[in-house]
Amino acid sequence: MVRWWPLTARGTGALALSGVCFALAHELGVTELLYFGVLLLAVVLASLAAVSLTRRTDTVVRTISPEVAQVGEATVVTTRVGVRTAVPTPPGTWHDTLPKGLSGTADGVLPAISSAFRNGERTVEVTYEVTGEVRGTRSIGPFFIRTSDPFGLAVRRTRFDTRTSVTVAPALVDVSALNHFTGESGGLVHSETTQLGQGADNLVARPYASGDSMRRIHWRATAHRDTLMVRQEEQESTPEATVVLDRSGERWGRQARYAPGGDDAFEAAVSACVSVVARLVRDGYTAEVIDSDGTVLIERIDGGDVSELDEMLTQFADVTARRGDDLPDLARLFTGSATGPVVVITGQLSSADADALAPAVHHSSLPVLFAVAPDAQALASASESGWHVGRIDVEGDFADAWREATGHGASHVVA
Repeated sequence: MVRWWPLTARGTGALALSGVCFALAHELGVTELLYFGVLLLAVVLASLAAVSLTRRTDTVVRTISPEVAQVGEATVVTTRVGVRTAVPTPPGTWHDTLPKGLSGTADGVLPAISSAFRNGERTVEVTYEVTGEVRGTRSIGPFFIRTSDPFGLAVRRTRFDTRTSVTVAPALVDVSALNHFTGESGGLVHSETTQLGQGADNLVARPYASGDSMRRIHWRATAHRDTLMVRQEEQESTPEATVVLDRSGERWGRQARYAPGGDDAFEAAVSACVSVVARLVRDGYTAEVIDSDGTVLIERIDGGDVSELDEMLTQFADVTARRGDDLPDLARLFTGSATGPVVVITGQLSSADADALAPAVHHSSLPVLFAVAPDAQALASASESGWHVGRIDVEGDFADAWREATGHGASHVVA
């Protein structure tokens, strides 16, 4: 879509001066002014023809790398502009519209294009970086191109409403492994194997089947049973971990319920949640994320399956708080069961809440409790109940809080 007035300030001045020359030539009878006015008008018309008949842009296609951005990290946007022009054209300018929540410089010079009348469409590629500032899903666009004639008298402004969705996921913090909790929390022994997340292999023998490799023959079992046997790995079950992100609206600021990025405390909690899940999966746990009311937020991710972490980040891009308060009833979800690590992440926390959560400790091999805004005695009370506790600092590094809370051998209250 082209704006209705096609002349620049210089072109508008030239057109106005041409009209003045015509008027003065008529009033004063000076023929030279008439010639000059005609010349100016001809130049303006030629400029209009140049921008109208040359460059024509047909397509605008954007690609995002990486496809899922993270808060605080740069993402490269590559825009390919398809251009068809009958004659060579001078450089122009381009501008891409960035939504709120993305920052960067999205404008520049569109290079000159040689004639593509016979060779078809030419593609111009422009690249720029954006940084995600606020979690959520947003759209880049529209895209604008401005071209001018060599004299700078006429201009063509073209708008393309092509929009590209950008997902800004919560920041992923690299936290330390649970090496010293291997035995007590049901974790897997860390080794040099590439089969992360799998238990130790127990060799068992089974009868030979057509297609089995001869290299897998179990000679001892074959001799004992007098029939051809092959080795088969029977692997231990993967330990499970549960991460609870308390989305109860009573625990967070009011803005946390309306849109991502509205409450800094909730944003810190979401970042902590995805960071813990990533750590547990890399440590070999099958991890599941639930709300304090039992709602499953993220389906189980198998231990060691790091390929699913990007999908997890995408799903957490638009998570918000909700109405209600179910944290005091959380312990009921674990009644009658025993599991590996249970990591609870909440906002406001009182001593009464800590007492209500105490029964859940006995159903977890490694209970960990984080709060963004705990009362003075809340974390101490939870620690006495058996929780490994920590405070999430909105301005701080969650890796420090994680390291202190999961300190070897004892619970810690993080100041």
